[in-house]
Amino acid sequence: MNNITGDPSAPFYKKHFDLALEFNKYIESGSASDKSRWLSAYQNIKLSNEQEKLLKSFKRKLNILVISGIWCGDCVRQCPILAKFAECNQLVDLRFIDNNEYPELRDRFRIQGGTRVPVALFLSEDFNEVARFGDKTLFAYRRKAERELGEACDSGLGVIDSDEMAGETKDWLEQLERVQLILRLSPALRNRYND
Repeated sequence: MNNITGDPSAPFYKKHFDLALEFNKYIESGSASDKSRWLSAYQNIKLSNEQEKLLKSFKRKLNILVISGIWCGDCVRQCPILAKFAECNQLVDLRFIDNNEYPELRDRFRIQGGTRVPVALFLSEDFNEVARFGDKTLFAYRRKAERELGEACDSGLGVIDSDEMAGETKDWLEQLERVQLILRLSPALRNRYND
């Protein structure tokens, strides 16, 4: 399919998307400890009926490329949320790529100059960038500010409180819904699909 906007970065994104791994293969790339933490986080995510209904209502293909670190506590907390979302709608194609293996990708998505993870790159069906979101959700930053000052990094080793998981899930779902609405209302895509 032709790239309808001519985004010059689309081939670069597609190349890395094709190199990236699906959720289960990605967590298999880690140590036994990493895999255990990711699976535990995944199993603790509960979507409400309303959240599942919203995800199932998405009509546009969405590619999500997550720049991640299998070792990263923030990734352990947040990336399995995206995996649960992708399970609800096969139009959501989710892939993970290690930030240390592909510095040319990682360095494009620095936050405040740092190479933080996770960063989700939301791409159209043509691999045009629609949005990017990452590091931590607003809910996570609020909780972090309540608990600490300084630059300590959550190791992801502790038990994740259900309120925290629900708050982070809500923040990520709002981002996903926003991207889906951008795609759904895109004049070029509406013209393509005559809707």
